[in-house]
Amino acid sequence: MELVIVGIVVGVLVLALLVGLLVSRRRRGPIPEAQTADLLAPTVDEQRPTPVETLEPPGAGVEPPQPIDLVEPEVLEPQIVEPEVVEAPPVEEEVAPPEARPLSIKERFRLRLSRARAGLGGSIAGIFRRGLTDEAWEELEESLISADVGVEATLELVDGLRRRAKAEGLRTGDEALGLLKEVLRLELSIADRTLHRRGEGTSVWLFTGVNGTGKTTSIGKLAARHRDAGETVVLAAADTFRAAAAEQLELWGERAGARVVRGQQGGDPAAVAFDAYAAASAAGADLLMVDTAGRLQNKSALMAELSKVKRVLDREAGPCDEVLLVLDATTGQNGLAQARAFLEAVEVTGVVLTKLDSTAKGGIVIAIQRQLGIPVKLVGLGEALDDLADFDPDAFIEALFTESEHDVEPEPED
Repeated sequence: MELVIVGIVVGVLVLALLVGLLVSRRRRGPIPEAQTADLLAPTVDEQRPTPVETLEPPGAGVEPPQPIDLVEPEVLEPQIVEPEVVEAPPVEEEVAPPEARPLSIKERFRLRLSRARAGLGGSIAGIFRRGLTDEAWEELEESLISADVGVEATLELVDGLRRRAKAEGLRTGDEALGLLKEVLRLELSIADRTLHRRGEGTSVWLFTGVNGTGKTTSIGKLAARHRDAGETVVLAAADTFRAAAAEQLELWGERAGARVVRGQQGGDPAAVAFDAYAAASAAGADLLMVDTAGRLQNKSALMAELSKVKRVLDREAGPCDEVLLVLDATTGQNGLAQARAFLEAVEVTGVVLTKLDSTAKGGIVIAIQRQLGIPVKLVGLGEALDDLADFDPDAFIEALFTESEHDVEPEPED
């Protein structure tokens, strides 16, 4: 009931409000059309446009870029242009350095004898530069003796030099040094240094020397040299006393391409030599090289054994073409004492002097020929396979007395 009353009241109020609005509008009257037009018309400022400075846009007056016509590139055939041939000017042939070409015998001696040159040749050259005084000749004697020329050989050599220098009127050290080189070259050149071979059949070379001198190694290097020359070589392992001697020779035989004949450990060396010659002869080998024992602690038995080996070879093959004594150059006068024991047992025809590059006592070469009366035929100049060289007196003397800035100073004596 109350809601109805409220609704009636609200309706009455709304109606009264509407009636009041209508009465108010009628009292004012309508708005004149002119006034209405004025209200809608723009103001004077709005009707008169404000003058504005006309600005040209950026780039005005500049001709715009024309579009680029894309044209397919023309495919051209590749053209091969022959290079112009220009002849190079002739170039003088350059001499290859020593490392790039085989060394000559003189170069090898000079290169490998630096210790001996510094020890012997260098000191003698210095002595002679001070003039030909009595003191200089005495110093020369001391230098030659310390270089293992030997006391007796040195005294004879220096005495002969002094007499010749006086007779020929020599005054300078260079003249005296030249005379010394001449005398030594002549003395070393008179011996026969040929490694003898027989005309037909198998040549036989017998090797002797104490253990440790490089005997087996020298045999292996010689075998390789003759193999390279197209010859057939057989090696005889007649050192049946030293342990592993035959195995060492077999290793060298494989390296050198040579056949090795061996026997039982502790067996008869003469029997091994006999079998080796029979095998070499049957195969038509060019050369037989026989390795023998070198134990000096039982000298009498060793020499009897060595003599027997040589007798068997002489009987079967004829006289040995060479009996080569292997000496170690670093042992000096001690090596000469050992050599005399072998000279008593067999007739030695030549010396193989090993390790010459490792000693400052190059005078041992002179001592061997003067004291033993046998020539040096081969020398060891290093560890390489081709470092066992034929001894050349001229190359040896020049290498010994020609000074070099690369010489190695000799090691002090213990």
